[in-house]
Amino acid sequence: MSAAPASATASAAPAASVTSVTSVFVRLKLSLLRNGLRQSAGRRAAYVASAVVVLLFAVLQLIGLIALRGHAHADALVVLLTAVLAVGWAVMPLFWPGGDETLDPTRLVMLPLRPRPLVRALLAASLVGIGPLFTLCLTAGSVIALAHGGAAYAVGAVGAVLALLVCVALARAVAAANVRLLTSRKGRDLAVLSGLVVAVGAQFVNFGAQRLGSSGLAELAPVSDVLSWVPPASAIGAVQAASEGAYGTALARLALCAALLALLLAVWARHLTRLMTTPDGSTLPSGGTARERGSTGPARLLPAGRTGTVMERSLRYVWRDPKTKAAWVTSLAIGLIVPVFNALQGTGSLYFACFAAGMLGLQMFNQFGQDTSAFWMVAMTISSPRDAYVELRARTFALLLISLPYATLVTVLTTALLDDWARLPQALGLSLALLGAMLAAGAWASARFPYSIPQEGYKNVVPGQAGLAWVSIFGGMVAAALLCAPVIALTVWLSVSAGGDAWTWVVLPVGAVYGAVLVVLGLRFAAPLTAGRLPEILTAVSKG
Repeated sequence: MSAAPASATASAAPAASVTSVTSVFVRLKLSLLRNGLRQSAGRRAAYVASAVVVLLFAVLQLIGLIALRGHAHADALVVLLTAVLAVGWAVMPLFWPGGDETLDPTRLVMLPLRPRPLVRALLAASLVGIGPLFTLCLTAGSVIALAHGGAAYAVGAVGAVLALLVCVALARAVAAANVRLLTSRKGRDLAVLSGLVVAVGAQFVNFGAQRLGSSGLAELAPVSDVLSWVPPASAIGAVQAASEGAYGTALARLALCAALLALLLAVWARHLTRLMTTPDGSTLPSGGTARERGSTGPARLLPAGRTGTVMERSLRYVWRDPKTKAAWVTSLAIGLIVPVFNALQGTGSLYFACFAAGMLGLQMFNQFGQDTSAFWMVAMTISSPRDAYVELRARTFALLLISLPYATLVTVLTTALLDDWARLPQALGLSLALLGAMLAAGAWASARFPYSIPQEGYKNVVPGQAGLAWVSIFGGMVAAALLCAPVIALTVWLSVSAGGDAWTWVVLPVGAVYGAVLVVLGLRFAAPLTAGRLPEILTAVSKG
């Protein structure tokens, strides 16, 4: 008689523990939100403002989706929106690793928790926040826009919940798989680049909206037909299938979404098990000889002596320093987006390709600012204008390794999109002349108007030096434009003069030689200025 109560008690214990663990994690998430808001008035105001903006956008989005009800191609839009939202959930942990303290499960490694209860508890806690509420508004609006009939609404209720759970589980699985990355220096690099991703993504959204405005939602139908079988968009596609009476198709799409959810939970649990049972790489002894940790691979191709050393150091800044990397990626992306997107929209000009040279040339400005207080080691090696010249020349070479082929590629790509090959030589020559002018002006401005770049936060100038930055960058841009005036005048004269079309190819060699001469002259002028202002430069760049 006592065996039955004992077994019932044993079976009820795990369920009670799971429920208690889940409730504890939900309360923990609420406590983290509440305590975070108590830290400072500024953080509280920022959170409230962002919450109001997101909720307002969610409400407007919900109203817009409801207004689509009855539209012939409403399914094409809402299925695509769900797919894009899932992509956003997947990349969110990579670019905002500090946005949620519970994204790092290694903080729970000392607790006696098993993976499966931990997954359920973290999944429930993940449903608390603005992001899940926004996602629920989108899925609910999508269901209302597509559902016709009781069966469709029943499928929609299940599909909306499945889509939300898949998005949340996807974010958690990605975070668990990359938790070592997110807590490392590379993770902080990704966080710095998050603003660039948003800006580039906004350009694609703008381009897509313009295309849809001219052609309508019907153009999305082929993409939507494919995505309606890809979870979690398949959960919304199931609503459309149920509205059309294709109940077998609706169930199949829901089954795909449920299968992906189960797979994500299994992958998440496996990563949690590995994180809880394997040592962190930081606790292991580092291996390899000094030779293995030295310059290898492409670095061996650089010139010998100071030139090669400075070039390697500059390239390592581009690859490792978050602020320098963000500046470079921004210039590369914007320098490509502006000419290419304008060409695709039919409103571009071949000369927009010079935008890439201008953006990349900006990286020559404030060369010593990226060294911060470590510039004293560079200053100790400069004892004459010749040393300063070699230092600046090596930094210029490192910049040209990236900017010269990239500017050429953007010019050729823009020419191909516009199908204007006859004007390629003059556009490329003008681009090379502009790049040389920007490098010359940047070398001089680096010595004359240095400023400090803060190591923390998103600002690129320390307080009190904003004026120096404005003078350096915008003054240099104006000076570069003036220096390019002869090549610009030559290009205009050949374009408007009778018979000048046969000689437009001259702009390419003239622009290339002229740009190279400007670089040499700029370095010659900047070298003695740099050698004579080492203490002032060190003081200016050490304030961050």
